[in-house]
Amino acid sequence: MTRLPLMGIAFACALSMTSCGAKSRQASGDSGSAAVAVSVTDTASAIVPVYAKGYTVKYLPGNVRLVDIRDPQKEEGNTFRYALVPKGAKPAGIPDGYTVIETPVKHAICMTSLQLSNFIRLDACDYVAGITSTRHLFNKEMKERLKSGKTSKIGIEGNFDNEVIMSINPDVIFISPFKRGGYDAMRETGIPLVPHLGYKEMTPLGQAEWIKFIGMFIGREAEANAGFAGIEKRYNELKELVAGVKRRPVVFSGEMRGGNWYAVGGKSFLAELFRDAGADYFLKDDPRSGGVTLDFETVYSQAESADYWRIVNSYDGTFSYDALKSLDPRYADFRAFREQGVIYCNMREKPFYESMPMQPEVVLEDLIHAFHPDLLPDYKPTYYERLNR
Repeated sequence: MTRLPLMGIAFACALSMTSCGAKSRQASGDSGSAAVAVSVTDTASAIVPVYAKGYTVKYLPGNVRLVDIRDPQKEEGNTFRYALVPKGAKPAGIPDGYTVIETPVKHAICMTSLQLSNFIRLDACDYVAGITSTRHLFNKEMKERLKSGKTSKIGIEGNFDNEVIMSINPDVIFISPFKRGGYDAMRETGIPLVPHLGYKEMTPLGQAEWIKFIGMFIGREAEANAGFAGIEKRYNELKELVAGVKRRPVVFSGEMRGGNWYAVGGKSFLAELFRDAGADYFLKDDPRSGGVTLDFETVYSQAESADYWRIVNSYDGTFSYDALKSLDPRYADFRAFREQGVIYCNMREKPFYESMPMQPEVVLEDLIHAFHPDLLPDYKPTYYERLNR
């Protein structure tokens, strides 16, 4: 894909940002040599990612945590390194190459709804001092914080308001290196810029496990572990429920946008979710984990006879089969259209990006109810519903 070089540059640029300011210490040495894991007395607070591939944690004496962050979709690439140390501590033995951050932090800036969803699930909105876009914001507490000025809008990626950021004086800013960026102007602030790569995870539980990552920064490790354990338990129970289904329906996803059909590859988060819900994704054999751009004819040739069609959009009004057909008359040729097999979520009405990442078990239950309604006959969907009109 032609955008890969640009993404690599963005990742490298974001990495260089962590070298600025008095709050960090960086060097070019091998960081792994001194990262010796030690036992943690409070096991309830020990962060051990199991499903998430984008970060690892090693403990040093004095509750120093060495956190390595990397793109979970790549076997090789740049690594972001941070040493989380208790406030006021002066630990020795931190390897070269780690940015030191005192924890727990009290004020943070979120750049994405996914990051915000971690704070919401931890009932920790009071730690969020700044956010970017408020489009599709549903959370009542965050709305009240914006209204009262306890949380500020800092602009959008590519056009941040540095004066607002400096007035907030956050302890940390969580960034998304592969987004549009605009982080160059932040280099001189001295505020640690920490990548949150949950959106790059390829499994629903991997994405949800970034709640533990945020828990480390705000001193809510035990709550994060307990919350994720509940998510994991229910998700795996539901996954087991459909493990023995005799028929796995085929599902496809996406819509035409600007002459192209945007879907995701067969190794993606969404494909995994469909598999766990007892269905086969129409691109299940595609080796890619990210976005896939197709033309209509290619999609039609592979999805014309698919049982279900998953659509997420922000349609202004009542979405229906007539409305879908009005967007592109060719949509009516799909079997999923003809037999009313559209599984739909309207982001204007549902907190899809704000809550869904921390509720993969709920999303899975929605999809199982759609694909195998006999297994959950009394279930009331939360995000995805069968479009019946």
